[in-house]
Amino acid sequence: MTPDLVIFDCDGVLVDSEGLSVSALLSMITLAGGSVSEDAAYEHFLGKSMNNVREILGRDFGLDITDQHLSEMRVELMRKFREELKPIPGIGQVLPRLAMPCCVASSGTLDRIRYALDVTGLLGLLEPHLFSAAMVARGKPAPDLFLHAAANMGAIPQNCLVVEDSPAGVAAARAAGMRVLAFTGGSHAGNPALKARLASSEPDFIFADMLQLPDLIAGLGARARTP
Repeated sequence: MTPDLVIFDCDGVLVDSEGLSVSALLSMITLAGGSVSEDAAYEHFLGKSMNNVREILGRDFGLDITDQHLSEMRVELMRKFREELKPIPGIGQVLPRLAMPCCVASSGTLDRIRYALDVTGLLGLLEPHLFSAAMVARGKPAPDLFLHAAANMGAIPQNCLVVEDSPAGVAAARAAGMRVLAFTGGSHAGNPALKARLASSEPDFIFADMLQLPDLIAGLGARARTP
């Protein structure tokens, strides 16, 4: 059936921020004395909360990321957002056209989500329905954040649709029992390895033009009504 709720990831789905975020992350890793390639950063960290990123850097890369490292990275990232961040093309036209409730469920902090949406002119279309991984015990790929968002919005998980750009996000939606569309229209999404990982996560559909979203949602409802 047509979903009762559409849950949007933020980075790479509403705002074209993944490249800026990875750049700030790689700079922090260098300052911490480490070295991670851009491809490895997308493979290991895309769609995950900073707590998870910090844990992976310590466990798999032997890096001790301090609170000071994180603080300096956040300052740099907010500067990049203020000067460079753009909305995903078409999202400003699409959100008012959706005939069901929408919310945001992102691995970023609530302050970061709100700031990113504010500087791109999207905040008024989505606030106050903003949910952060900091609100739950486990970040993506665990289902906690999407289940938390659905519960707060009064929606049954099986009647929710998630729009995601990362394999971790698709896995989280699947684990929550929700349908999921994978979006590949962000400037970071041309990476062939990322596209392959996203496809292998088996979303319901992959699309690259946000203006297609209303028709895709309508198509989900039409397919569900077909005997």
